[in-house]
Amino acid sequence: MAEFQQRGEDLECNVLECKRQLEEAQGRLEELEEGRRQGEEDEDGDAELKKVRDEVKKLKKDEKSFEKMMKEHRREGKKLPWDVDSISKEGFSKSVLNIKPETKEETQEEKVEKHKTFVEKYAKEIKHFGMTRRWDDSQKYLSDNPHLVCEETANCLVVICIDFEIDEKHALMEQVAHQAIVMQFILDSARTLKVDARGCFRQFFSMIKTADKPYQDAFDRELELLKERIRNCAQIRKESAMKELEEDDGQERLGPGGLDPVEVYKSLPKEIQKGFDEKNIPMLQEAFNKLDLEEGKHHLQRCVDSGLWVPESLEEEEEEEEEEEDDS
Repeated sequence: MAEFQQRGEDLECNVLECKRQLEEAQGRLEELEEGRRQGEEDEDGDAELKKVRDEVKKLKKDEKSFEKMMKEHRREGKKLPWDVDSISKEGFSKSVLNIKPETKEETQEEKVEKHKTFVEKYAKEIKHFGMTRRWDDSQKYLSDNPHLVCEETANCLVVICIDFEIDEKHALMEQVAHQAIVMQFILDSARTLKVDARGCFRQFFSMIKTADKPYQDAFDRELELLKERIRNCAQIRKESAMKELEEDDGQERLGPGGLDPVEVYKSLPKEIQKGFDEKNIPMLQEAFNKLDLEEGKHHLQRCVDSGLWVPESLEEEEEEEEEEEDDS
């Protein structure tokens, strides 16, 4: 049974690696063909094009061969007798190749509710996985908590990253971003193989721990792209929060006529601004009297609507000044 399981895991690794090499080769082939269409023809280019075409052809053949071997392996697995070892272990302690993802299409509301419920239930476990650093520790934690191998975990990890970046905890953001890419690579592998992600995460760790340079480069490239998106998103969130704060402050400052006193003050002539700065009523009256009648009315009304000018208090101050003059 152990040999049979190991053979299945080896086949999955071979299929994944073959598909990865095929994608890279097809990408190179498209670049070379595009260059040829644009007139970039030379002997070396033609030789490289032929070489890559042959490589793509061979990899496609290998892919079909591996997939055929996997089908045969699955058929053999169905014929194996059940024994104590195979039925007493937890459900996801082995790769489950014949489990297909659900095909039922969820509505956006269902997805949001599912995500919310999942995160509320497993927030502590998700954060623990996000802080896990070693490959072996990550694999063991997912083995103990296979329910975390899902899109909800990947999305939650990205949200945690954004919160860390907003709080300027850059090192923590980069650590959790690494784990988010780990989860995304596992989910991508499951989609490629058309199997349940909980049954193939061990293959990802087997590959990444012994990865060749192209595979490691692909992982690092996706990680850097994610970190850049997180930084951009955090910056947008910060700017949005600042704008809301400024709008709230502006709403609190609004005068009785609905105008912002700061904005009205900035639009006033310099002499009137000086009168407000010095809280000098005669200076303000003199500055208003110098203006054209319509312009003076316009500025005065804006001052009243913003709360800069309170007619009642001004009248009281004028009366007090007149009384002081009479007394003297």
